[in-house]
Amino acid sequence: MDSTSKTLVIGPAWVGDMVMAQSLCSYLKTQDPGIEISVVAPANTAAIARRMPAVHDVVETTFAHGRLHLKARWRIGHSLKKKRFSQAFVLPGSFKAALVPFFAAIPLRTGYSGEPRWGLINDCRPKPRHKRDLMVDRFINLARTKTSIQKIAFPAPRLEADLSAPQTIFRRLNKKIKVRPVLALCPGAEFGPAKQWPPASFASLANHATAHGWQVWLMGGPGDQKIANEIMASCQVTTAVINLVGQTTIAEAIDLLASADAVVSNDSGLMHIAAATNTPVVGIFGSSSEQHTPPLGDNATSIFNSIDCRPCFARHCPLGHTKCLSELRADRVINALSKLLAYSSPQLTI
Repeated sequence: MDSTSKTLVIGPAWVGDMVMAQSLCSYLKTQDPGIEISVVAPANTAAIARRMPAVHDVVETTFAHGRLHLKARWRIGHSLKKKRFSQAFVLPGSFKAALVPFFAAIPLRTGYSGEPRWGLINDCRPKPRHKRDLMVDRFINLARTKTSIQKIAFPAPRLEADLSAPQTIFRRLNKKIKVRPVLALCPGAEFGPAKQWPPASFASLANHATAHGWQVWLMGGPGDQKIANEIMASCQVTTAVINLVGQTTIAEAIDLLASADAVVSNDSGLMHIAAATNTPVVGIFGSSSEQHTPPLGDNATSIFNSIDCRPCFARHCPLGHTKCLSELRADRVINALSKLLAYSSPQLTI
């Protein structure tokens, strides 16, 4: 009889949250090196789970956002029964997310209070009512026992990358990688415009980088194309700026960000991916909080404009001015990046 400890993790749908979930998987692995961790995740974050060194198996779902899909969840749960998982960690707070481990008859189902799901979650932890703590700590703390008061130090998220992949990606896109330092810029943020540094500011940063011999890659999803076009229109040396927005998969983005020499990003999923590949990262924060979801690791830093109304955690600025971002000057970001490179990559200057 198989005595291997098996754990199921119901992963988040947000890219950044899934990256941070890797810390939970890594922590579980350090506590029990023989553990087998399986992750259930939608397509956009399943690709991230496949790059997690602590994950044994990934179950990719096709559930439409906001839909119950009760039969499909029952089928997946029923198919997982034979795995005989001893525990499930349900990271999303929704009712739907708790169905698969319930249908899989996993005896211990751990998660935070959220939507009503009594019985589905039988190891329920109170969800913090504030955002002054690290989101990654919340995931790690689910691995604590209820009687433990010891704070658990978390391992920073790490994702595996293929550093040879960018050559293939650029060849597919009929673009050229030049032999020079690469600065990847991630100007989008799916959450909303209150997390997006202005395109003109990103263009100023791109112009500074290209003037100092760097190649710039613009990266993001299909919804970020308008922002990318605005940045390109303000770039002085467009031959040194490569627009990759909307042209790569999540898996390819992991490889590209791992291959870049530095990354500047809004608080977004790509920011967390870049930090998890150990690339030097400057994360720009507007309505969100650098105390809650910072880029994690020794090669990452956060920059923000200290004004009284932030963080408000809104998608759109409630006051209509977005000064937390519009008044954050490019030279501050450049200085933050220079300091980071002096520490992590002293051979590079910008």
